[in-house]
Amino acid sequence: MESKKAPSPFAVLWGWADGEHGGFYTSVALALLGVACGMVPYFCVAAMIARLLSGGGLVECMPWCAGALVGYLGKALFSTWSTALSHTATYHILRKVRRELLAKLSRVPMGTILDTPSGQYKTTIVDRVEGMEPTLAHLLPEMTSNLLVPLAIAVYIFVLDWRMGLASLVTTVVGMLVSMQSAKNYGPRWQGAVEVGRRMANAIVEYVGGIQVVKAFSQSAGSYKRYSDAVTENAQYYVDWMAENQKFMAVMQTVIPSVLLPVLPVGLLLWSGGSLSAATFLTIVVLSLGLTGPLISAMTFVDELAVVGTNVGEISAILDAPELQRPEREAALSGMAIHLDHVSFTYKAEDGEVLHDISLDIAPGTVTALVGPSGSGKSTIAKLIAGFWDVSGGSITLGGADLKDIPLEQLNRQIAYVSQDNYLFDRTVRENIRMGRLDASDEEMERVAKAAGCDEFIRALDHGYDTICGGGGGHLSGGEKQRISIARAMLKDAPIVILDEATASVDPENEAELQAAISALTRGKTLIMIAHRLNTVRNADQILVLSGGHIVQRGTHQELMAQGGLYADFVGVRQEALRWKLDT
Repeated sequence: MESKKAPSPFAVLWGWADGEHGGFYTSVALALLGVACGMVPYFCVAAMIARLLSGGGLVECMPWCAGALVGYLGKALFSTWSTALSHTATYHILRKVRRELLAKLSRVPMGTILDTPSGQYKTTIVDRVEGMEPTLAHLLPEMTSNLLVPLAIAVYIFVLDWRMGLASLVTTVVGMLVSMQSAKNYGPRWQGAVEVGRRMANAIVEYVGGIQVVKAFSQSAGSYKRYSDAVTENAQYYVDWMAENQKFMAVMQTVIPSVLLPVLPVGLLLWSGGSLSAATFLTIVVLSLGLTGPLISAMTFVDELAVVGTNVGEISAILDAPELQRPEREAALSGMAIHLDHVSFTYKAEDGEVLHDISLDIAPGTVTALVGPSGSGKSTIAKLIAGFWDVSGGSITLGGADLKDIPLEQLNRQIAYVSQDNYLFDRTVRENIRMGRLDASDEEMERVAKAAGCDEFIRALDHGYDTICGGGGGHLSGGEKQRISIARAMLKDAPIVILDEATASVDPENEAELQAAISALTRGKTLIMIAHRLNTVRNADQILVLSGGHIVQRGTHQELMAQGGLYADFVGVRQEALRWKLDT
């Protein structure tokens, strides 16, 4: 079967512009009128020359002077109007595309996001989308008009005299051939520029994000050189590219305007031979001068033509990425029971399975603890239940409904997820907590803050609940960020709460208070927790011990201690560590 041909970048771009086509059509029409008005003075000058050569005087020329003035005013009016319409339509499209990109990221598996450097997403959503602005706002109306109007003038010159028409096109043809040599490598060159820019963006984001670690381990000098090299590579690439490209552009911009070089000799030869009148000769000279300006303007958009494919391709890679397929209609849930039936999971096919034949039941209102060594699959199970990925094999049901049959929005309402590195936005403490439920009152928000043990330290901040947390919560300590994250999850009041090492950053002095708050606020809810601390899991209704992607033990604390094995070893190691800390 013949594979379906992929649409061209321009077809894709035009599809994104759906709803704004009328604005662009109007903009192109106005741009045509603007360029046409800009050519009017040339026709008026040619007409005045003809009148003067035929014996006319000032009176005969004045209407043509007025016509030239009207042409200049018309050009200014129509060009400005066209630009306003095209930019309005363009920025509506850019807003639409950015919204679709962000909405898409909420629907793709977490693995897709985690495997992609954050700098790359920033580059695509900000830079590549913005890179479509010249194409949409300028290329469509301006290039179109700057090509059509000179074409009309060339046709008129050919009507006056086909020989002079050919002469007027000589420099244009030569200049365009030179320009084609430049444009031939522009696409690959731009793709290379994108790759170099992406490496620079990723390096800078990584450096800024890890600056604390860099400084702590005295790596500033070496690390700065590494990331400085990325910046230097980016700059040098553009310098080399421009040096290579500029020679072609210089020739093109010199040759095309030199239209009189062939026009004057040919015209004089024909005039002296009596086959061309002086009036026609001078008219063609003036018109040929007006021919080159719009062509030069049109040629400046060749660069934009070359980059469209790269920009559209990078944006489409996100918009067309596989996503979690969910129905739009909400599923009927019979309770909050969670059931995993022979679940297996693979992040990447080449890396093999990380979960093998996992089956378990989590009853509503119970506490389930997942323990085991790092990399055993604890967090993976929690994230599968939260709907971050689809299982590779088996199934997960909530309230009797397969997770794949539950819309993401509906599933998100049922689950509050708090991880060890939960993110705080660069907003006030109040806004960060209220993200759990946007319609919550200040009283409700402060009540859960007190229950989560963070009200006291929040009020001690410079501006209390109106203190800015900083990017990623950088203005707060790890324990403070975590308690705010837990308060946010509690405000959501979801029937299922997942705590993925949520107390790891809380100091021992505050852990007991936080655990009491969690117990009170999750009473009657389903609690799934991942923890390494014994006092966090020992009172769970069931404890699942994982190793190598398998559940190797399950039961209560007492049952597992009686069984021995990995869990008993786990407890023994931590008790020994505690004694060591006390002895020291």
